[in-house]
Amino acid sequence: MRQLTRMPRIDHCVKNVLNWLYSPQCAVCADPVAGPLALCPECEGDLPRRSPQCPRCGGRYPATGVCGQCQSHPPAFDVTIAPLAYRPPVSDLIHEFKYRCRMQHARLLGELFFREVGPRITIRPDVIIPVPLHRSRLRRRGFNQSVELARPIARALGTYIDRRAAIRTRDTRPQVELPIKQRQSNIRDAFAVRGPISYRHVAIVDDVMTSGHTVSQLARCLKCAGVKHIQVWALARA
Repeated sequence: MRQLTRMPRIDHCVKNVLNWLYSPQCAVCADPVAGPLALCPECEGDLPRRSPQCPRCGGRYPATGVCGQCQSHPPAFDVTIAPLAYRPPVSDLIHEFKYRCRMQHARLLGELFFREVGPRITIRPDVIIPVPLHRSRLRRRGFNQSVELARPIARALGTYIDRRAAIRTRDTRPQVELPIKQRQSNIRDAFAVRGPISYRHVAIVDDVMTSGHTVSQLARCLKCAGVKHIQVWALARA
């Protein structure tokens, strides 16, 4: 029986179609991307970046030094790094990751977190503590988004992620859903520290920083436990 020969042109066409179908795409515009980040250069360049900022709270502040609010009512943390604004497409990516279980965004947001926050770090912390979720929310969601964000930067710095140092004692409502006046009471006494802490310099990681009440409550607990210096690293700030 005559042996069938392969058809190079057809094989080549099929390969091109498969490459188009399954090649990495930009998470914003769906254009093909070649690098490890699932954002094309144009969309990455168009991300809403925040500057200038108060170096302590991360809020908008056009002058040098810390803002008036931090001078009169300093937060429990010492430094904030929050390079992106919480608006599209950043807000969309974070929302889809957290609430729609788009786990493909975990790598994207983690790598983006590393690229945006990493160059701004001047002091390497002893440990990274992600903002903890309440155990009931962790069961429902299946993951802590702050832990996922922290992984790439922890590997790059050679720093340990401690997920057990602090716990969330109450299942609070998401801060972004509440008016500013209700956020402080919503998060009050929502955290506790597990046992003695030997860390002196801690970086708290959160996905979104809104009014700062959440990280301030956690930082206050850590300061009471003996931590001396606390940085807040957030991918985005409202």
